[in-house]
Amino acid sequence: MKKILLITLLVVFIPFFVVNLFVRTDEIRFHYATNKVIRVKDASTNTISEVPFEEYIKGVLAGEMPVSFDLEALKAQAVAARSYALVQANKNKDADYDVVNTVDNQVYLTDDDLKEKWKDDYVSKVNKIKKAVQETKGEYLTYNGEVVEALFFSTSTGKTENSEEVFSSAVPYLRSVSSTWDEASPVYEDTSSFELSDFYEKLGLEYNDTITYEVLETTSTGRVKTIKINGVTFNGRDVASKLSLRSNYFSISQDGTKVTITTKGFGHGVGMSQYGALGMAKEGYTYDEILKHYYQGTEIKKI
Repeated sequence: MKKILLITLLVVFIPFFVVNLFVRTDEIRFHYATNKVIRVKDASTNTISEVPFEEYIKGVLAGEMPVSFDLEALKAQAVAARSYALVQANKNKDADYDVVNTVDNQVYLTDDDLKEKWKDDYVSKVNKIKKAVQETKGEYLTYNGEVVEALFFSTSTGKTENSEEVFSSAVPYLRSVSSTWDEASPVYEDTSSFELSDFYEKLGLEYNDTITYEVLETTSTGRVKTIKINGVTFNGRDVASKLSLRSNYFSISQDGTKVTITTKGFGHGVGMSQYGALGMAKEGYTYDEILKHYYQGTEIKKI
């Protein structure tokens, strides 16, 4: 009789414990060290707030990567964001603030922003973000003992870029690597259309019935570095910015007064590709393997 009673209890309660182990209906709570804060400037109000460091990483993770991404990709993003923030805080140690809450540094969303954004799904989504932050708590990247400026972007063209081909200097851990997983990104390829007059206006060019252009220089992966359009030379990134293109990997075609520009990739292309990280996570790579692929020769350290 006791044996039957024991088996009955196990059958009833084991599923209960298993379900409650993996499904949380309450919000995960962080416990903060009072001396670990970062000064965040709100670009819209110019106000500066002192935010607990891991709370800041939570807000960046929610602002910079879709919460639907696999946990290992989110964890890789958390470590990259933490590393980037540490570098910016060191650069700005004598300034009034460490970081701004926009793409000029990293997009940071407050808890009120997230509650407004996610509404009834707030608890489940914020818990997933917090889980990624908790499981990498205090972790950041170093190269030869120095904190890494862990740049990241949305989608590559199939390869990431060498830093000196996009920015001003060569960085040993920001090397071009293969990122074929990005082909699954919804923004891997894109097209933008313009009226001819609008195209010229945005580029500050005089109107002409015909566009002539010549790509003068590309990066090793095919992004446009310099281009001559109707006799005027432009930086490829400037063209992408003026026309609000997803990247400076582009081609131009004209059909009468309609201009079509086809792009590949989304973002500057240096560092970790977020859709590449997602693809790696889906194939079973762990967050540290993802980070070491995109940031060559780096090590993970803990604050």
